[in-house]
Amino acid sequence: MKGKIIKSTGSWYQVLETETGRIFEARIRGKFKLIKTRLTNPLAVGDFVEFQLEQDDIAWITKIDPRRNYLIRKSVNLSKEAHIIASNIDLACFIFTLKHPETSLGFLDRFLACCEAYNIEPLILFNKMDVLHDEEIELVKDIEFLYQEIGYNSLEISSYSKLNLEDLQEILKDKTSVFFGHSGCGKSTLVNALQPGLNLKTSEISDTHLKGKHTTTFAQMHFWDFGGNVIDTPGVREFAMIDIQKEEVQHYFPEIFRKRKECKFHNCLHINEPKCAVLDSLETGEIQHSRYSTYIKLMEEAEELSKI
Repeated sequence: MKGKIIKSTGSWYQVLETETGRIFEARIRGKFKLIKTRLTNPLAVGDFVEFQLEQDDIAWITKIDPRRNYLIRKSVNLSKEAHIIASNIDLACFIFTLKHPETSLGFLDRFLACCEAYNIEPLILFNKMDVLHDEEIELVKDIEFLYQEIGYNSLEISSYSKLNLEDLQEILKDKTSVFFGHSGCGKSTLVNALQPGLNLKTSEISDTHLKGKHTTTFAQMHFWDFGGNVIDTPGVREFAMIDIQKEEVQHYFPEIFRKRKECKFHNCLHINEPKCAVLDSLETGEIQHSRYSTYIKLMEEAEELSKI
């Protein structure tokens, strides 16, 4: 029998059978060797699998189909262990909030680099626009323009005022999407607004640290009435690129990758080399310092991981 993983709690899974649409509680039989990194979870929501039924309609997963793509997060800092967040994704939506909680550009850049590395289309959703005053709205528009110039699509939204939610539904229609962002950024509230009746649990922002409290504790796929589905995930603090060489990192920053052809040396890493077009573009503002800073950090991490 064939199906798709639609919920993962770590030890148990829910499998949606392809032919009948029935949902089975499932466990793993055998070991899965999936990618060269050490995984803390062998299966992820979005995986296509083969399974067989035994007594009491318990499904045993026996095989996993090759993944088209996936996104992962680090298990611990500077570790080669990884946790797959979701797989076989058509669209990865990053929920950016200027405040309540504040999203850093570095976190956004890591997400975008991971999407580039694993061949996933990203979409930046500037959420909670209804709580921003005029100056903050202008700041969001400036950020939006910078990322559009690089080539990334974005949309300003609000779950409460319903700003652009119909446009977002059209974008999500018939796709497998995944929502990412800090805890408290409004992932579950947005899912509820797009699909009334789901009633996913949401929570307030902690007043002490202005950070969100985790309300989603495991990944689960929800189905839209308008077509397609979304994978709701726990709040992610750090995206991982643990199986990447430091020389490859520039491939995942489109504006840096485009400029590399103008560098004097073909193997330029854009750190302190002479006649480097990337460093020149940094001086002129053509490449943003925040983006370059993330690029350097990812290269340093890739080098550290290569020593482990």
